[in-house]
Amino acid sequence: MTDVGTEQRAARALIAAASRVVGFTGAGISTESGVPDFRSPDGVWARNRTVYFEEFLSSEAGRVEYWRQKVEGWPAMRDARPNAGHYAFVGLHEQGKLTAMITQNIERLHQRSGLPAELVLELHGTTTEAICLTCGDRIPSDEACRRVAGGELAPRCKPCGGLLKPATVSFGQAMPHDVMVRACAAAESCDLLLAVGSSLVVEPAASLPRIARRAGARLIIVNREPTPLDVIADVVLHGEIGEILPALV
Repeated sequence: MTDVGTEQRAARALIAAASRVVGFTGAGISTESGVPDFRSPDGVWARNRTVYFEEFLSSEAGRVEYWRQKVEGWPAMRDARPNAGHYAFVGLHEQGKLTAMITQNIERLHQRSGLPAELVLELHGTTTEAICLTCGDRIPSDEACRRVAGGELAPRCKPCGGLLKPATVSFGQAMPHDVMVRACAAAESCDLLLAVGSSLVVEPAASLPRIARRAGARLIIVNREPTPLDVIADVVLHGEIGEILPALV
């Protein structure tokens, strides 16, 4: 068994030596802020019917169910607060090391922790806004959820009448191309990728640490459970992110 202290010292040394660090985060960093888990056996998706993007577009009943789930889950997202893991990335930014913060998370805790919005690349969009699928107009989720609670079970865009949808990437919906291009470029140009709280199984996001490795970057993985990419990482640390990450930076 690898000594945890040795692994932590190795991770600290890699971070200290790096000048271009890319952060990569998944749900594990946000569950420590009280954000519900989506993928676990008793997570959000296990308790609700999946509404695929095509159904959202084609079915009023599908849109009503999608918005019902959104309204149910919104308070936990809205009220979550950044934790020590988020603030560790802020520390890297303040040291001038963080070149990009790639995240699979949708609740904008990285921005709320103090990271500049232009650094954060949201692979799966954000649940803090709703977007019109026709004209692109956006409104805050608080407003959209109030409208649903007030009787608009599948609200439409007020300026153009198009379909309003939470600005997240749904099953069957394409990821934002421009964000993925920027994320790939960040991974290719970093000298260290710090992957935190991700199972590293969801593609194409999980390909980013591999891209960084192929380009010559070092890789640190911090997660509660083993991941498929542990075998290619320089350092792997298992445990609570809010305890481990601040000690590294």
